Formats: sequence, C-alpha cells, structure tokens
Amino acid sequence: MALLDSVRVLGAMARITAPTIVDLARGHLTRSSVDDRARWFGRRVVELLDVHLHARGAELVPPGRAYVYMSNHQSHLDIPMLYATLPSPTIRMLAKKELFDIPIWGKGLRAAEFVEVDRTNHSRAVASIAFAARLIGEGVSIYLAPEGTRSRDGKINPLKKGGFHLALGTGAPIVPVAIRGTIDILPRGSRVMHTGRTVDVTIGAPIPVEGRSVEALSAEVREFLVRNVENAASKGP
Repeated sequence: MALLDSVRVLGAMARITAPTIVDLARGHLTRSSVDDRARWFGRRVVELLDVHLHARGAELVPPGRAYVYMSNHQSHLDIPMLYATLPSPTIRMLAKKELFDIPIWGKGLRAAEFVEVDRTNHSRAVASIAFAARLIGEGVSIYLAPEGTRSRDGKINPLKKGGFHLALGTGAPIVPVAIRGTIDILPRGSRVMHTGRTVDVTIGAPIPVEGRSVEALSAEVREFLVRNVENAASKGP
C-alpha cells in the first residue's frame, strides 16, 4: 500500500499543477487561486497519508503583513505539512532548481511564483533573492529552509545565511517553524511514503529583524529549532 499511497500523492500534485498551467495559458491565473490549491494540496496529503498532524503557535503570528518563515528540513513532505498549518494566507517557497526541472510540475511552480534557487549560479541566485524581496514587498510571505538540504537523522544542520539577508533587506520578521516527524514518512533517499505517522509543527512568535545581525538572528532561529526538534525528540511523544 505504501507505493500506492505515493502514487496518490503524485496524483494530488497533478491535480493542482494542471489547472494552474491552464489558467496561465488563458491569462486567468491569480494568487488567490494558487493559495487555494496549495492549501488543498497540504490538506489532501495529510488525508491520503493518514498523518496525525499536530500544530501549535499559529495564533502567535499577527495577520496583515508578510513574513519570512524558516523551518528545519526533514523531508519533501515538509512543504504540504506547512501549507496545511502556516497561518499566512499567501506563501511562496524558495526551492532548489531541481524541482523546477521536473516536466510540467516545474512549469506550474514558476507560474505560481515559487522562487527557483540555483546555488551553482551566483547571478541567478541573486536574481532569485531579488524576486523573493519583490514578493515580500507585495505582501507575500516567503518560506525557506535555511539548512539548505534535508537532514539525514533529524538533527539540525548548519543554517545558511541567504534567508537572513532576505529578511534584513526587506524588514520582514522571521517566523521560526519546527517540523518533527516528516522524516518518518519519507526519509531522505527513499521514494516510498509511509502512512499513519505523527507530525508535529511548532510555530514560533515573529522575530523582529531591525538592528539585528545575521549571526544573532541565525543563532536565535537555530536555538528554536534545536529546542523544538532535537530536544523534543529526545523526550519522546
């Protein structure tokens, strides 16, 4: 059944990608329609995989402005879990270019204003951050995983600086988010998804960035992630 569940998730991806591309071709694609499809996809994945999803802290994030959300990175399943739980109505995610190379899916991501990051090309990476900054200026929240790659064991990897520069450059507060449990559904290197697992999402209060340094912000976000992922895991369920 695990393989069948994986196929069903891919089917859900197709169900949001196809209409997005159709709307783009017709000139009718809107941010609100992308928002609705992304939220539906998150909820649908939770349903398909029978995820026991527990989220807390959404009430700490005031509405009415854009944020830079930052989480640890355990699995490709992080993204649907976040779309099912994060409070901001409009969120676009920074993602590595390999996801945009997937036929049809990549075209849908670009049409939906997801931000492609090519770390092998400096000028493209700079352009991606500029695009993300423009979205923030238009009231769109941005999500990124500052570890840059999925954890192999659930522990927090070193945090890269790009997202912190983005927050400082735009003045957008950083919202730290801890994800625990997606690694049990789809570990790094696996293509088969497991069902019936528990995922915990802990959303922190926004961190103001004015007058702060990259190092100080990075240390604060890392402390939040370690406390709510590694330390929480050591205490058990």
